[in-house]
Amino acid sequence: MELTINHQIRFFDPAPNSLADLLQIELCGKTQGVAVALNNRVIPKDDWSKTDLQSTDQILLITATQGG
Repeated sequence: MELTINHQIRFFDPAPNSLADLLQIELCGKTQGVAVALNNRVIPKDDWSKTDLQSTDQILLITATQGG
């Protein structure tokens, strides 16, 4: 499966079944402070496990950081 994550094309085999599965792979389960947009639509965290992925989807992962 080909997905674009933060403007970089990535290939997955086997393909993740849901957005939650992809985040487990990409973020090792560390999802606190993470926002996700799928094809320019923000996906609420409660819907990540119910959101299926299709080849060529575009995903934007935003992680909150602290600083000063």
